[in-house]
Amino acid sequence: MRGWIPVRAMNLRSAAAGLLLAVSLSAQTTPVSLPEVTVYSPRVANQAPAGAFAMPVSALRYEPQVDIQARNLTEAQSDVTIRGGIFENTGFRIGAVAISDPQTGHYLAELPIAPAMLGAPAILTGADHAALAFNSTVGAVAYGWRPVRTTGAVAVAAGEYGLDRQEFYQGYASDAVVLGRHVAADVDWARSESNGSVPFGDSAFNRLNGRLQFSDANSQTDLFAGYQAKVFGWPNLYTPFNSDESEHLQTVLLALNHRVDLGGGDFLEAGAYHRRNKDDYAFNRFAPIGAIHPYQHTTWESGAALGGRRDVGAAVLNFHGEILTDELRSTSLTAGRYHARTLSKLALVPERTWVLDDGARLVVKAGATYDHSDHNGSAVSPVIELAREQAAAPVARVYLSYATSTQLPSYTALNSSATAGLFRGNPNLGRETSHNLELGASGAAAGWVAQAAVFYRRDDNLVDWTFRQGVIARTASAVDVATTGAEFVARRSWSACDLVLGYTVLGKSPDYHGAVVDASFYALNYARQRLTAAVVARLGHEWTLRLDNAARMQAGNLLRVTGGNDALISSLGLSYRPAALPGIEFTVQADNLWNSAFQEVPAVPASRRQFAVGAAYAW
Repeated sequence: MRGWIPVRAMNLRSAAAGLLLAVSLSAQTTPVSLPEVTVYSPRVANQAPAGAFAMPVSALRYEPQVDIQARNLTEAQSDVTIRGGIFENTGFRIGAVAISDPQTGHYLAELPIAPAMLGAPAILTGADHAALAFNSTVGAVAYGWRPVRTTGAVAVAAGEYGLDRQEFYQGYASDAVVLGRHVAADVDWARSESNGSVPFGDSAFNRLNGRLQFSDANSQTDLFAGYQAKVFGWPNLYTPFNSDESEHLQTVLLALNHRVDLGGGDFLEAGAYHRRNKDDYAFNRFAPIGAIHPYQHTTWESGAALGGRRDVGAAVLNFHGEILTDELRSTSLTAGRYHARTLSKLALVPERTWVLDDGARLVVKAGATYDHSDHNGSAVSPVIELAREQAAAPVARVYLSYATSTQLPSYTALNSSATAGLFRGNPNLGRETSHNLELGASGAAAGWVAQAAVFYRRDDNLVDWTFRQGVIARTASAVDVATTGAEFVARRSWSACDLVLGYTVLGKSPDYHGAVVDASFYALNYARQRLTAAVVARLGHEWTLRLDNAARMQAGNLLRVTGGNDALISSLGLSYRPAALPGIEFTVQADNLWNSAFQEVPAVPASRRQFAVGAAYAW
């Protein structure tokens, strides 16, 4: 439920003020210290969906720098793309570590973590992405672990299509001190069920997680365990052959993270994790027993990372090192050359600053990253950024950067049969490389805070999934793609309203090396233009209206047979917090407000309009 989101507050009476303050900070380009009462993402108006409980991916639905391509609900299965990349080009980082899915990028967002435990997402692109992300080539979504506070909330909702959902969160910061550090803990439980907005589009989600935290004035250690189970169906879930498909996902995540702030912007952060993801996919959910589940996969991934920033006098050292091992067990992904691997990365980017005559600062970063795999060799990639910074100027920062990133294909692309089945792979697919050149600026003027960037990116050997008429399968194909684009994000606040605007324009030139391709499911499925607008309106008398909008002009695609290439998709939330009932909030929600039939993934039917009403109590 949208209204109960600020569960980190001491009570809901102060939540409205904190929510509005958080949104007013939304468009800044550097990390900000958010107030105690905040939202999951300060750049969107509605923090949670109407049709399920909130997950980390929920607050990315209208994020200006992220484009979500969903199947069924966003919380069911979503491809997360940045700057025209595809679902496997995007990385996720939690604390110090990058968490991925070795089977397929479709499950990158399977993070069994309550958003109440995480800070606001940061979108990493360009030089920051190259230095800090792992096994992704275009961009990454990075979260930090939020400090635990003594607060709690319970929420219930019901809506169309048999929807019902419940969630409980409790945080407790105790007075206990262990080795000079305060002890805190929080837990979360959530569930939702729905018959779905289209026939055979049902869903049932469950999540349970807990965290133990030790902290002092300069450090925070988090020990986390989480489990999430999702069962959902959808026609044409992954294939364009008019089949009622279904999926059952079970995800376990264990994580340990430790961060120390050393003063002056210096810090040290280390982490480790283990993730298990079980996937049971059915192409025909109504097939006879014994033949219904030929696609069953389990992956295990364990990783550790160490990184930070340290001033050594003559320069500042930005460094990050990471290693992960993964393993696949599958009933169908058996045609490749290997089912386990080890990946590692080292990044060292020294930084030096000069003060100019006008008081501005010239900051130069120049370094490199080293990626290695026990099956695909190594790659050394440059990271360069020049920036001019002047805090008091309307244009506070201007930068020019060039960076290269690499990643390896998923097991679905490597180990699917090349000659049979619904998904045709290629065991000889190699390392993917992305070269990114961009010019950007950020600043504030006339009450607006804004950031903008123009960029050119060349992706070499990008693994796309393509369609050819007459072939009943999708095929993993290597493609070189040149992408030119620009993005802009701006924010302004008034006494009665907050507004966040985002605009992205993209153009692509693909080269499939002579292969016959009639349509692309991913690399050429992008918005030529996309405009987002988030509005928070304080209506008075304890009422608040939240409206998110995304208007898009999509590139044409042979597979998109209904819904057209242009769309306006909106989400609406109306909340009422009666002063006579402190801690209580009532909400009315609507997703896909205009009932758009636009297919975010070509050939996959759109989720229809969803209404829900709910109530929450926080303490």
